[in-house]
Amino acid sequence: MTRNTRTSAIEAQPLRFSAQEQAVVYEARQILLRHLNQNPVLSSWQAVLDYCALTIRGDVERFHVLYLDRRNRLISDECLAIGTVDHVPVYPREVLRRCLALNASALIIVHNHPAGDPEPSSADLAMTKEIRNACASLGVILHDHIITGAGRETSLRARGEL
Repeated sequence: MTRNTRTSAIEAQPLRFSAQEQAVVYEARQILLRHLNQNPVLSSWQAVLDYCALTIRGDVERFHVLYLDRRNRLISDECLAIGTVDHVPVYPREVLRRCLALNASALIIVHNHPAGDPEPSSADLAMTKEIRNACASLGVILHDHIITGAGRETSLRARGEL
């Protein structure tokens, strides 16, 4: 007698952390930030992706800008907006205002997708274009827009969309 078994596709579920696990993640982020403040964050592209993956995760969308000097050294990583589970308001004016205040020459914009899929939405692409145009008018280089998800990151430059 043979037995037929069916396998069903298992959908990836968002990771839910207990309060204790959230505290551990918070402490790990603090340790990482202390380490990165003493060492160059942008020593390699993988270091940038790792940094973004660890620091810009969360249950709500967060929009960060990595402000860089002429030698692509990190001046500041700033969270400019915190949104909801599927939207974060971004204003190119605020991105560039802060850029000018810090005397930055270049930037990398980064945001997370709490649902886990780092594929850019049409709104993500439109916002990137607005920021790119604003940067170009002020002589600031927009190196990339990175979207972090569950276990992977998407670079709009690598996709040819920047």
